[in-house]
Amino acid sequence: MNLFLETIVFLVKFIWLWLLGVYKALMPASLQPQKAISGWTVLISGSGSGIGRLLALRFAALGCRVVLWDMNQAENEKTAHLLRQAALGAQATTYTVDLSNRDQVYRIAGQVKDDVGDVDILVNNAGIVTGRKLLDTSDTADALMVKTMEVNSISHFWTVKAFLPAMLQRNRGHVVTISSSAGLFGASGLVDYCSSKFAAFGFAESLRLELAKQKKDGIKTTVVCPGFIDTGMFEGFKYRFPILMPILEPPYVADKIIEAVLIDQAWLCLPRSAYLMYYLKGLLPVNATDALGEFMGILDLMDEFKGRKKD
Repeated sequence: MNLFLETIVFLVKFIWLWLLGVYKALMPASLQPQKAISGWTVLISGSGSGIGRLLALRFAALGCRVVLWDMNQAENEKTAHLLRQAALGAQATTYTVDLSNRDQVYRIAGQVKDDVGDVDILVNNAGIVTGRKLLDTSDTADALMVKTMEVNSISHFWTVKAFLPAMLQRNRGHVVTISSSAGLFGASGLVDYCSSKFAAFGFAESLRLELAKQKKDGIKTTVVCPGFIDTGMFEGFKYRFPILMPILEPPYVADKIIEAVLIDQAWLCLPRSAYLMYYLKGLLPVNATDALGEFMGILDLMDEFKGRKKD
């Protein structure tokens, strides 16, 4: 095919895909075709609390077998108990996992394959935050700054490498990456956290392109970029104009993530105003973007940060 014909074919395809994207953006998920995942095995990291727990309950209600990974064994078992109560006959298997430990991730991934079988949907949800300015963070090997990178982004390499090969063999599966609006926009007091979430976003986008290169169209990816969620993880955090970027309610976020998985949505931002802010970031000069961010209080977000209370 000569270049002229190739260009015409591309333009027709591009316009069609653009119109399809607009249609999907405007059409409620309930009116779009949704894939059936009953009987699928879903592995969720960070399942002992917050969004991870809510996702486990929702996947179980859809008839999925759920594998729960968390550092906190007691809270993870509580999730399993709640899941079995809420969904009659739900299958839940718990594992205590330190996601920053590569060897442990691979070892327990092997246990999952032996105990449960292949994973169909992998949800990389676990995350931590320090809420400290860069010069207030320690850079020793066991420091929270390093742990933030390991848990929030580097662990995705280990989990995906552990479970993706089986998906490739079947050409069926779904990888969900919980990034953040902090993976799209920088913020004062969140240098390590934003870095880890930017990395997670880049990981998810590059993985999607690798799968496209291999023509594995049966394996889908979804990267989720929510604003700050009312789970206690960011206690003390504040927006100057919450009407534009409201603190998100956990059940709403969990519902939207499930919808995105069912309709194979590649990128989910919450709230929807985050899409507009992301596009503005690409259009405006850096100085203008910084001025807008300062006016909206980006420099002061973490001034009263406390974080999740420890028992």
